[in-house]
Amino acid sequence: MPEMKETKVLLAMSGGVDSSAAGKLLRDAGYDCVGCTMKLYENEDAGLSRSRTCCSLEDVEDARSAAFRLGIPYYVFNFTDAFREKVIGKFTASYCQGLTPNPCIDCNRYLKFGALFQRAELLGCRYVATGHYARIDCRDGRYHLRKARDESKDQSYVLYMLSQDQLARTLFPLGELRKEAVRDLAEEAGLGNARKPDSQDICFVPDGDYARVIEHQTGKAAEPGDFVSPEGTVLGRHQGLIRYTVGQHRGLGLSLPERRYVCRLCPESNTVVLGPEEALYRREALAGDFHWIAGEPPAGPIRCRVKLRYRQREQDAEAVPLDGGAVRLRFDEPQRAVTPGQAAVLYDGDEVLGGGTLLR
Repeated sequence: MPEMKETKVLLAMSGGVDSSAAGKLLRDAGYDCVGCTMKLYENEDAGLSRSRTCCSLEDVEDARSAAFRLGIPYYVFNFTDAFREKVIGKFTASYCQGLTPNPCIDCNRYLKFGALFQRAELLGCRYVATGHYARIDCRDGRYHLRKARDESKDQSYVLYMLSQDQLARTLFPLGELRKEAVRDLAEEAGLGNARKPDSQDICFVPDGDYARVIEHQTGKAAEPGDFVSPEGTVLGRHQGLIRYTVGQHRGLGLSLPERRYVCRLCPESNTVVLGPEEALYRREALAGDFHWIAGEPPAGPIRCRVKLRYRQREQDAEAVPLDGGAVRLRFDEPQRAVTPGQAAVLYDGDEVLGGGTLLR
């Protein structure tokens, strides 16, 4: 963590062990911490009954308890309107357009490192801190985003959108620690969430049923259409584009002589193209809305490693910056199920160079 010339920090607390342990580290290092939880959605936004106790209420109480134990002030900020527009709305629109989005990236972009930075300024906080597993360093007058020391927990993939200004004002206290050490630290500090399980679901899709949430948001059922072969032969009926993603072969509800995979979603014709597994492999991809952490693209093609989804290992590739902010990716080996809507994130060793959204 940087030297403490200005020490006031706004700490985003989710109610989990990571952000609570981050608070312990910041407090012990002498930072003046203010804890906060962002209220992001109402039960109705997720299609849940108001009478049902939402898991986020339990998280707020866990965060409040941790802040009390740490002896730091604590607030709950209502960001439901911004979250509904920037995250849930975009998530819904993307699925309806045949894309498979990553809402955690948009939440980081617009809420944790957007709206929360504005709130930090109002409170006179120099820094925003989170429990993300990633590292930041400054060399030659420029900030660099790097993977966490514990690569099994690394979250740099969902942070590629951070700018130089944001990196200069962000703290990731857990970047050098392994997860078990974080739990031990929290337990030693008497934090009640030290052994709380990690959340695995998208927060506003607590039961994993994306289609239900999307239909609730749009107010209508997804329109059925045709499964077709790459040649256009009708193979059967699908139950709405929102229920499928590239690479899927389970849950198609078809009886075919050979296994078929979702190769493409076509919203203009409301069709789902099915093909053999070999049809999923491609050597090239295009990513748009590309953000370079250095603040500008390289002068020409670069060699790098690319991650196409959160749990994937990086793949060797050449990245070619294009006019208009896009990047063409040429992989050394064919890649399976390149999925429009997901993020392509570029690495040089453990450093994040930037990322963008896969277009095709």
